[in-house]
Amino acid sequence: MNRPTPKSLGAEARAHLQKIEPQLRRGLASLIGVFWHSHHGDAHGHSHAHGHDHGHEHGHGSAEALLASSERGIFALKWSFIIMAGVGLVESTIVLLSGSVALFADMIHNFADATTAIPLWIAFRLARRPATKTFTYGLGRAEDLAGLVIVAVICFSTVMAGWQALERLLHPQHLAHMGLVALMGLVSWGGNEAVARLRISIGREINSAALVADGQHARIDALTALAVVAGALLVLLGLPWADPLVGILITISLASIVWQSSRTVVTRMLDGTDPELLEEITHTAEHVRGLRAVSAARARWIGHDLHVEAVIDVAAGASLAEARAIAARFRAELFEHLPGLAAAIVTFDAPARAPETEAEPFCFASALAAGEIAAEGSGTARHLVLRLRRSREGLSAVLEPVGGAREPLALHDHRGTSQPTSATSGILHLTAEGESLDVAFRL
Repeated sequence: MNRPTPKSLGAEARAHLQKIEPQLRRGLASLIGVFWHSHHGDAHGHSHAHGHDHGHEHGHGSAEALLASSERGIFALKWSFIIMAGVGLVESTIVLLSGSVALFADMIHNFADATTAIPLWIAFRLARRPATKTFTYGLGRAEDLAGLVIVAVICFSTVMAGWQALERLLHPQHLAHMGLVALMGLVSWGGNEAVARLRISIGREINSAALVADGQHARIDALTALAVVAGALLVLLGLPWADPLVGILITISLASIVWQSSRTVVTRMLDGTDPELLEEITHTAEHVRGLRAVSAARARWIGHDLHVEAVIDVAAGASLAEARAIAARFRAELFEHLPGLAAAIVTFDAPARAPETEAEPFCFASALAAGEIAAEGSGTARHLVLRLRRSREGLSAVLEPVGGAREPLALHDHRGTSQPTSATSGILHLTAEGESLDVAFRL
């Protein structure tokens, strides 16, 4: 068989690079942008204040958001495929020249890594399709199925790496051009690390567990490439057994990433979420005036879109219009606080009216204070009482009952009592550290 000469290989490589140079320039510019964001973070982050204005739309363009996230995912997959397929093709040439089994195993990893982009690309394309009467949530779950395929590919790569390492350990082979093999290992490391950063960065940006898992796989393959470099150098130093030993250690690392990735993907498929997510939903309710509590909440991921359902308690006696307004404000806060939220369904329960002699206390929660306003006593001895569960330092409270005058409350042990009144509604004015808040209440 006639092997290509280094001269002819160099001429073909230069011609190919000139042909794809415009695409490489655009891809390199995009990759630099991804690396910058992955190291410096987004400027907006989660540092918004809780007293923000909700004059803008809160994620109601879910179709546009889904399209944008899918496009970002497809961008990552396209360049991942181009980079890894290119590295694998160059490696195949070096394998023919050197006969390196270690580089052959790394080539298998790289081609496997390139092929994992295919099921994810199909999943992102399917996720862009609108919901139907059969698939009422759309086809976002296709991404989870793609994640299972990726885990299977990683598992296959792990088995191949272990088998190749044991084969070399039991049957050592003579290697040639080890300097070229080491150089190719460095090129493979650079390609895998670039793909890993691209996939993990965009996967976290669009909340895609499958894309993040694929990026973690590429990062482990980068370590495999460094093992090839180390093995080649140790072989040059007269230690032929070092190469398969390093391969076995890399196989153990691959097995670890199989476990981590499969656990993440399967958790998503079974509607599992981070427990802190429900705590964040409950915390968000504290910023909505008139919302007593979140009585029930659940969330799940469909692809890289978060769906939330919540049942809230509103004040007793609140009108239907008031309850709807409270639910709308809570929904807007959810879109503000939860990254990746695509849909939020909020319903409300209003407790039955209590007897006139035993009015239900009004509960509230805000950044300044949290507690309740209740009525104590009856007739001319009836008072309104403010009970605080927590409050800021130096909090002052002024009670303004309907039909009555403003009355400062003297707070002792987180409790303040008004003058005798028959009022059942009004406004509580809270002030602390230069901030003020008006809480409208109705018992």
